[in-house]
Amino acid sequence: MNILTIEKYDLQKMYKTYDKWPEIARESFESNQTSINFEDIDHIVFAGMGGSGAIGDIFEAILSKTKIHVNVVKGYVLPKTVNSNTLVIAISASGNTTETLAILNSAYEIKCKIIAFSSGGKMLDYCMKNKIEYRNVIYYHSPRASFTSYLYTVLNVLHSVLKIKKEDILESINELEKYREKINSLNLTNSNPSLNLAKWITDIPIIYYPKGLHAVAIRFKNILQENSKIHAIAEDIIESCHNGIVSWEKKSNIKPILIQGKNDHITTKNRWKIIKEYFNENKIEYNEIISIEGSILSKIVNLIYILDYCSIYNSILTKTNPTPVKSIEFVKSRLK
Repeated sequence: MNILTIEKYDLQKMYKTYDKWPEIARESFESNQTSINFEDIDHIVFAGMGGSGAIGDIFEAILSKTKIHVNVVKGYVLPKTVNSNTLVIAISASGNTTETLAILNSAYEIKCKIIAFSSGGKMLDYCMKNKIEYRNVIYYHSPRASFTSYLYTVLNVLHSVLKIKKEDILESINELEKYREKINSLNLTNSNPSLNLAKWITDIPIIYYPKGLHAVAIRFKNILQENSKIHAIAEDIIESCHNGIVSWEKKSNIKPILIQGKNDHITTKNRWKIIKEYFNENKIEYNEIISIEGSILSKIVNLIYILDYCSIYNSILTKTNPTPVKSIEFVKSRLK
């Protein structure tokens, strides 16, 4: 693969946005956004679909060890537990996501605390009309490619409310900058882990993950579906040992990818050991992706960078333009 091959199939040049992810992250976190302090919060709901929903998954993972109750809503209905002490964070790259607009309206009627993030659209109009806190986010290429713009704008505005340390945020950006040298379009060699994984994925991947890296696995599944246009499966490694592992008793064209954290819980590490033993004994080829050291934010964002780039390379290897999502457009056209 060379840069000419990438540009032959990546006609909208998605890869160039990914090459700039670290700069976009830093600029978004340091941009002149007005921060806000919500008080008396005992419940946070993140609402969003697709790439915007992935932002909620990440915050759910980061906040999982705090006393704050967190829900991620990917749909039309708020949990029955929301009230005036609930903070609803609505995220829509386009600002026109039907499901997220419905959640925004429900939260307003219930009198929740609300803040919305989008690049304009109907969400901006609704927030201006109803005097709801709103922050504009710069849109890059596509909702999924705008990931760092949205994540770090939310962190810019709400890191104090969410009690996420500034040093952890800056660490995650620094790690993005360091890892870019390994995976970006200037290093199309065998030392590029994203490219190597992309070459390895020739059939349907099943992505095994520990609970703390749920956000990474779901994002990887979704991005393979959107960019590579292939089927992909994601399963919790612990739960899968009670059901999914039985599927390996028959031969198939599924290829397992094991996403592991450097500091996985000791019981999870033991489960990885058992699974790998099982795969080796049954001659099932698998691939491993292991996180960097650092905060949970650094681990998640770095893994997403590696795996998102893998999906772009995989699309190029299969002569597929990663940008168009005609099937999603078909569905949206019927929702109008």
